[in-house]
Amino acid sequence: MREAVSNVTMRALLKEVRMIRLICAVMLVLLIAAPSLGQQSLVGTYKLVSITVEIDGAPNQGMGKAPHGYFVLTPTRAIMFYTADNRKFGTSVDEKAALFNSMVAWSGVYRVEGNKIIYTYDASWTENINGTTAVLHWELSGNRLTVTTDPRPWPQNPSKTMINRRVWEKVE
Repeated sequence: MREAVSNVTMRALLKEVRMIRLICAVMLVLLIAAPSLGQQSLVGTYKLVSITVEIDGAPNQGMGKAPHGYFVLTPTRAIMFYTADNRKFGTSVDEKAALFNSMVAWSGVYRVEGNKIIYTYDASWTENINGTTAVLHWELSGNRLTVTTDPRPWPQNPSKTMINRRVWEKVE
């Protein structure tokens, strides 16, 4: 009789160990997948709605009142580009410089941590941010994505500090 009880106890113990292993495996998968779940809700193509920029605390309308551009988020990569609303084709050095100064373009990998999107830039229109990391705070409301930067160097003049708030509308 004691042997039968021992076998039943051993089977129950083995079943419990298997269940604990299964629970641990499921928890591990969830921990690994959790950051990408936030990213999945952001994946898509967004069209620029508005930009609010402060440079050294002063409002800046350098991109005009109606800039245009796109923000594309895949599950792991981001590409953003936008241009001022008053751009004109240029052929002279000064006109080409004005075109360069009226755009923003970059790409990189990103991850989501809570309400933060953390980018590591691998290509940019100014080259000076390549290889750096930036943190943007995001808020998704319906099909509108709002991203706001922490204070950081202004890419066109790194001696100045900028805060940038962009509102994007999901188009696909």
